[in-house]
Amino acid sequence: MSYGHDMTENEDYLARIGTLIRDARQHSGLTQAQLASQLGTSQSAVNRIEKGQQNLTLETLSKIGSALDSELVGLGSSGPSHLRVQGETTLSGAIDVKSSKNAGVALLCASLLNTGTTVLRKVARIEEVNRLLEVLTSIGVKATWLNSDNDLELQVPATLDLTSIDAAAARRTRSIIMFLGPLLHRAGTFQLPYAGGCDLGTRTVEPHMSALRHFGLGVVATDHHYQATTSEVTGERRPIVLTERGDTVTENALLAAALYEGETVIRNASPNYMVQDLCFFLEKLGVEIEGIGTTTLRVRGRSEISTDVDYAPSEDPIEAMSLISAAIVTRSSITVRRVPIEFMEIELALLEEMGLRYERSEEYMAENERTRLVDVTTHPSDLRAPIDKIHPMPFPGLNIDNLPFFAVIAATAEGQTMLHDWVYENRAIYLTELTKLGANVKLMDPHRVLIEGPTRWSGAELVCPPALRPAVVILLAMLAAKGTSVLRNVYVINRGYEDLAARLNKLGARIETFRDI
Repeated sequence: MSYGHDMTENEDYLARIGTLIRDARQHSGLTQAQLASQLGTSQSAVNRIEKGQQNLTLETLSKIGSALDSELVGLGSSGPSHLRVQGETTLSGAIDVKSSKNAGVALLCASLLNTGTTVLRKVARIEEVNRLLEVLTSIGVKATWLNSDNDLELQVPATLDLTSIDAAAARRTRSIIMFLGPLLHRAGTFQLPYAGGCDLGTRTVEPHMSALRHFGLGVVATDHHYQATTSEVTGERRPIVLTERGDTVTENALLAAALYEGETVIRNASPNYMVQDLCFFLEKLGVEIEGIGTTTLRVRGRSEISTDVDYAPSEDPIEAMSLISAAIVTRSSITVRRVPIEFMEIELALLEEMGLRYERSEEYMAENERTRLVDVTTHPSDLRAPIDKIHPMPFPGLNIDNLPFFAVIAATAEGQTMLHDWVYENRAIYLTELTKLGANVKLMDPHRVLIEGPTRWSGAELVCPPALRPAVVILLAMLAAKGTSVLRNVYVINRGYEDLAARLNKLGARIETFRDI
């Protein structure tokens, strides 16, 4: 009898691990055959693993985790990290919003433009930054953390050793594509590794190619690499017209324009927060930019940049939304300090329409002396569903990365709310995981969910979805849920947030980090 019980538990564990592996593989853009090739096994073996029909050694799990950029398992203290959450929490106190993760990533890529000393202040110590630093140091960049404030000094050599690039680290960051813009001026022919299969690589690089072709860059996506070549640009230069108003595409065009001595006009540019921070940084390097905060940028670059520069990226509006959402869901009064209000005004206006009561301080300047900040104090509020659906728009609209937080907020509100995530294929599906905690979330199609509130949250054990914001949304719901919840394999949260659990604990949350192995 005991033996049968043990077998059932083992089968259940294998099935959960298999589901986790499948989700991480799909999020990485790999087919079963491509994952099998990386692991040196057969597609049928990968299929059995994902169905929970294959026993797994620690070595195999570690290999899979590395291939999929997912901390599935490690040896010793580096095993997968989980969170145990004691629910029905009321938060109190004040918390500062940390610097922008997406701006920090862009500025690390931008450091390649400058052979002087670059100092970046209060850089987010997140996994995405760690991976980029591993790549930078592998090609010859000297990176030094200066103090406990996370100030970072970067010294870029005159000649980069691109043949020694840390391919494993490069494949674990989505941001490696932003090396194309700076490197096209510094290397004639070079290779960059990328995450995911060949189809994903081709699809990812095409909008960037359309922009960077103006600077003579040609890129072919081969197995596991972008093969880049640069040729001299001849003929009349026309404005770069971006076919989609993407943040990283705009940033790549800016990075390329910074080391182009003539004038570059970028139309349909993203004016989002990380793009603005990059523009402010480039100005400190001596690059002239007109139109910051608009969809048309006029850039006058320099043929060489060797400047000692000191820059503090602004605060992260997505983290600000995360913290305000935590207060709403737990019906708490907290003060969220250093909120970049220009990039939160639509979200706060919508929350006010739904019934949120809050106070806002006078505006003051961020350390970059360009971004406007406020302090927001929340009060417990009875929310109602908005009249219209909630959907994202390019800045100055509701930020696409803030949309998932409205799922957990809508679940606390009275009435029906529709969320329309038109940008990402299938990300809305992950929001249905809230049903396991008691929410009423119906998937209408891959882009739309219908949420009925209010919710009586109850604790449960869930595996972290492979998408960052939905994963945090689940954690926030667990703060309000009755009883104890467990959120397994939270590496994806650590990629985008620095010490989130510990910082929530300082506000009164009861979150414990633990490992199985």
